[in-house]
Amino acid sequence: MPSLTPKPTTEQRPLEWFQTDARELARHDDPEHIRQQGADMLANGQLQAVGATEDGRMIFGHGRWLAAKAAGIKTLEVKLFPSALTATQFKLIRAAENLQRKDLTGYQKWLLCSDLLRDNPAWQLKDLAEHLHLDPSMVTRLLAPGKCIEAAQTALREGRIGISDCYEFSQESPERQAELLRLKLAGASRTAIKVARRRIRTAEAAVIKLSRVKIAMPYGATVVVSGTELSMAGVVDLLAETLKEARKAAEQYDVKTFQSMMADRSKKA
Repeated sequence: MPSLTPKPTTEQRPLEWFQTDARELARHDDPEHIRQQGADMLANGQLQAVGATEDGRMIFGHGRWLAAKAAGIKTLEVKLFPSALTATQFKLIRAAENLQRKDLTGYQKWLLCSDLLRDNPAWQLKDLAEHLHLDPSMVTRLLAPGKCIEAAQTALREGRIGISDCYEFSQESPERQAELLRLKLAGASRTAIKVARRRIRTAEAAVIKLSRVKIAMPYGATVVVSGTELSMAGVVDLLAETLKEARKAAEQYDVKTFQSMMADRSKKA
């Protein structure tokens, strides 16, 4: 897939020239960190350029802009991109820079990815992964909060759970998500959450019962199990016992005889 990102030029621009993004500025909410970063820039110079369009819209580098302002630095080195960037190009450039930064929260990464998908409805998950230069499995995890209940999304925004937790929750129904979230917020470990998921699924599987189970097999074959209130555990037991008897019969009987033998046995049971 060809790159959507045009090559930038690099120049110096005064701080007041930049049109900053309020949401991006709000991410940098640690005054002491900003002060320390500004002091480092005074001592060692600006080690990494910020990014903006030619008409001044800042794409990335809001933390460096705040640090420069706090330290009294008047100009910043900036990578200039064309003013005619599309909304998708603008967001992809910001994403490519921000997704590599440790200070971007899981909630912010989710919003970044979901915004790109919303702006490009024709994109599949693999398209987003390719544009962001990420493994598709990572993009699946970053988008997992979108499949979670609102309470889980709120907990992610507040930093009480992480993207990995949302990925676990997203594979469950809303009712189960609420229970798993309650456990997580009560201090349960990730292992305990996985155990709880298995326990819930096992309990639900035991509740569902059928009178007839039709199982499609390879090579066009079909196995049908009929009975009264067959649970998943019951089907497993019946098939295991049938396989055991079939293996014994295979040593001396054909399939028709085996069928008759099993019919006789069921009448005596």
